[in-house]
Amino acid sequence: MRVELTEVALEVEVREGGGRAPAVLLVHGFPDTHACWRHQVPALAAAGYRVIAPDLRGFGGSDRPADTAAYAPARSAGDLLELLDRLDVGRVHLVGHDWGSGIVQRLAMTAPERVASLSLLSVGHLGALWDAGWEQRSLSWYMLLFQHAGLAEEWLLRDGAAKAREFLAEHPDADEVLARLAEPGALTAALAVYRAGLPPEVLFGPEGPLPPLPGPVQGLWSSRDRFLTEASMAGTGKYVAGPWRYERIEGAGHWLQLDAAERVNALLLDFLAEHS
Repeated sequence: MRVELTEVALEVEVREGGGRAPAVLLVHGFPDTHACWRHQVPALAAAGYRVIAPDLRGFGGSDRPADTAAYAPARSAGDLLELLDRLDVGRVHLVGHDWGSGIVQRLAMTAPERVASLSLLSVGHLGALWDAGWEQRSLSWYMLLFQHAGLAEEWLLRDGAAKAREFLAEHPDADEVLARLAEPGALTAALAVYRAGLPPEVLFGPEGPLPPLPGPVQGLWSSRDRFLTEASMAGTGKYVAGPWRYERIEGAGHWLQLDAAERVNALLLDFLAEHS
């Protein structure tokens, strides 16, 4: 279904299932849509949760604003808060993967009273990313490339999208993702999250102390993630004000909710039951 967000004059695509409460909000990352949660939605719904899985602005069936600044994490976090209001959801369990993890962290810092728990997949607190040092910075080289509008798009899509295909080599839905990114304007909208949310000065160090995340927080990292070090997630506990739980998932790549769906589902259900 599509939901109109009146405060920002934006429509977002949303998949919803399950009961009335408690609610779980699943937030995807780059370059995905709510489809990356297709194994989690039925499992959570079967356990009695109300499951809400939107496409972020710029992705999938949601609107694509033209202005790069529109993709700042605070804007997307604001979209999610209004979406919860529109759906009459008070407190919610937040689950985010990749960029979705960063966005639900922003939501939790903005409105901690709305958050029952926070589950972070792949991407931990920004402070832990910095603390991970040069090993993590070397894996994040592409984030600098993505800052260059036009150049990054051309690099990814030339020669039959060879570089994009290489970037998504471990993605179980690579063909579908590439077909979607080939639509006019889709890749630029997707890359805008990097341009608005992680400019170079943010990538290389903090300008001041970072606020902690309200607990309880669970972090899940997969051993075959070639974009993120284990330290960048495991070190997140230092930035959590409350209960912290870390789980390492062996043998799965970056898209762990697809690669190791049963394991991820079990960990989510256990954590949500503990904090519902």
